[in-house]
Amino acid sequence: MAMTETVTTTADPTEPTLGTGRGRVWRRLRSNPLGMTGAVLLAVVVLAGILAPVIAPYDPAEVHFDTPFQQPLTTGFLLGTDDLGRDIFSRMLFGIQASLQVGVLSVLLAVLIGTPLGLLAGYWKGFDAVISRLTDVTLAFPFLIIAVGLAAISGPSLSNAAIALGIAQIPTMIRVVRGETLRIKESDFVLGAKTMDASGLRIMAQHVLPNATSAIIVQATVIMPVAVIGEALLSFLGLGIQPPTPSLGIMLSDAQQYIFRSPTAAIFPGLGIALICLAFNLFGDALRDALDPTNTRRK
Repeated sequence: MAMTETVTTTADPTEPTLGTGRGRVWRRLRSNPLGMTGAVLLAVVVLAGILAPVIAPYDPAEVHFDTPFQQPLTTGFLLGTDDLGRDIFSRMLFGIQASLQVGVLSVLLAVLIGTPLGLLAGYWKGFDAVISRLTDVTLAFPFLIIAVGLAAISGPSLSNAAIALGIAQIPTMIRVVRGETLRIKESDFVLGAKTMDASGLRIMAQHVLPNATSAIIVQATVIMPVAVIGEALLSFLGLGIQPPTPSLGIMLSDAQQYIFRSPTAAIFPGLGIALICLAFNLFGDALRDALDPTNTRRK
């Protein structure tokens, strides 16, 4: 299983990281072949999830008892069928949709909670003493162990899986934002704002947070594939999305019972998970480089 990776950009806090630099960021992205490949894959994955009800030829829960274990490219079934004759292609489309829903919700939760806590920890030492210690204790436990424990306590469902994964990602987001805040608050423009008696909250909102945005965005793209893998694991263990709602993790769990009779029933969901993670990782790496002024200035 992939673990959460902490990413810290080297953005210069004296200039906007987005805003006026959007043209440079876009040029940098276009000049990165792997980044554009990731962007294309990501667009395909997102469109597949959004348009699943339109693209899917069958209802993902519709069974065909007369056509179980059909091979790929069989008439009427692009990727074949499972043990109940359900169309694997249709179930994969809806499974991708569920994975993206859980991933987006968990990342939003981690950003909305982790960002303000990271700002407080990085700007005020009093808060740092408490928040950083709690973060260190939480990070001592593996991410997936925390997610599985929270999901087991809250009960199996899509929303509970998203909440469990989001809470498990908060400590990493806190650490990233705290590190950016510690660096930015020593900048000249922040020191100048302090001499003008600007309040700490105003400095954080108007100066620190805008310059930490690039690091937050990049970290969000990094933890997104981790959340997707986490959702598949929870569903595989029966702690995430519940049948008959399709999920890539559920498809893998069902397919293990007849892996030798119909290996493609397990291969295709696994490839779906790998494709989602590859798209986000490639795009996230390219975005990190594009938002780094030491790279964009060369263009």
